[in-house]
Amino acid sequence: MFDKLEAVEKRYEEIGKLISDPEVISNQQEWQKLMKEYSSIEDVVIKFREYKKTKMQMEEASELMNDDEMRELAEIEYYEAKEKLPKIEEELKILLIPKDPNDDKGVICEIRGGAGGEEAALFAGTLFRMYTMYAEKKHWKLEILNENATELGGYKEISFMVTGKGAYSRLKFESGVHRVQRVPDTESSGRIHTSTATVAVLPVVEDVEIEINPADIKMEVFRASGAGGQHINKTSSAVRLIHIPTGMVAECQTERSQLQNREYAMRLLRSRLYDIEKQKHDSEIANARKSQVGSGDRSEKIRTYNYPQGRITDHRIGMSIFQMENFLNGDIDEMIDNLIAADRAEKLKGEE
Repeated sequence: MFDKLEAVEKRYEEIGKLISDPEVISNQQEWQKLMKEYSSIEDVVIKFREYKKTKMQMEEASELMNDDEMRELAEIEYYEAKEKLPKIEEELKILLIPKDPNDDKGVICEIRGGAGGEEAALFAGTLFRMYTMYAEKKHWKLEILNENATELGGYKEISFMVTGKGAYSRLKFESGVHRVQRVPDTESSGRIHTSTATVAVLPVVEDVEIEINPADIKMEVFRASGAGGQHINKTSSAVRLIHIPTGMVAECQTERSQLQNREYAMRLLRSRLYDIEKQKHDSEIANARKSQVGSGDRSEKIRTYNYPQGRITDHRIGMSIFQMENFLNGDIDEMIDNLIAADRAEKLKGEE
């Protein structure tokens, strides 16, 4: 580990000189790339230097313990440093875990009603409201890209984009099947129904990250459906993009402008195609280690919302929270923090 840390520190110092070089600064693309790398390893270097300083303090205090006049003070410094070192070591191990390159990106979320008909669509609406409130608490921006609403206020499907610092790092663990157990409003006998909704969380990707041949895209325009006034229903502003090689479809109808709808549909398509490649890569890593909290397998039941018991259980980490109302109002940080910790522990195990 320490050989790796020395190499990281050396690289940090190299980049520090390069980003001050006028020749490098003149090449903005190269400079920005170096700045990104510099920023990504800075925390590791700061912590490693803290470790080295603490170790040196311990060694100096050990020598001073031979001096009768300094022994008492030296002992205090020695044991303080000795106690501190293992904690810093653990922090360094965590910092050395390879960071997900998508963590700082925005996300495109897709929620679809699954098994359960209208009740599943209503649950999809409940989940969308939960993520909307969570985004508000985080001061993130949320934009609806496409929606297929039902008469009772649910969604057969809804796609939306969330932008803000660390959005993907927090929301990526939401991918999968969410199950609800509750008595629907339409159930007169009070019988508990079980329904599901699927959540897909995709990182927002730029043109440079995935190349799409324009010749592979077929574009269709159509009139937007649903509420929106005369303009949105009378003009063909809605856009559907079809990626011919894969047959993948992305559409957007929430904006008044056809151009803006095309841009949003393109973002959605790009993120989906990127996700296919990411899933392949992740499955290769998952095969190398038995379990993976953040696998995002959408066929896997990840969480149950049990209304009669007021309980939310995440099956990946076996954690239950008995605060249904708060959770559905966007207070989901406690669950996400535990999922991040479990994923980190799994990665540490893999590193070892």
